[in-house]
Amino acid sequence: MKTVKIIIIALLVVAFGNNSNAQTQVNSKASATKTEKLKVSGNCEQCKARIEKAAKIDGVTKAEWSTESKILAVTYDPSKTTIDQIGKKVAASGHDTEKAKADDKSFNALPGCCKYR
Repeated sequence: MKTVKIIIIALLVVAFGNNSNAQTQVNSKASATKTEKLKVSGNCEQCKARIEKAAKIDGVTKAEWSTESKILAVTYDPSKTTIDQIGKKVAASGHDTEKAKADDKSFNALPGCCKYR
């Protein structure tokens, strides 16, 4: 009977030990990402699709732009990219950001409804 209790206790210790390790790994992954907001010029749903697509570079897990507030919320891995790199990529698609301005060629390539200047 004593041996059975010892085995059960040992199994419980092993089970709870593995569970706490799994929690640590989940928490470290969550803290490896960063969410920041960036002001991006644009007008419509076409702009939204283009801005979000441009922002999804390597390391970005989520990019969401609001047509009302003109704010791009980006969740990314800081070990793979920076908010400045994301801003430059969005600017290269023709949309000015607070981090980088679109060049005239990229801006002029936008559809008429997307031109905000």
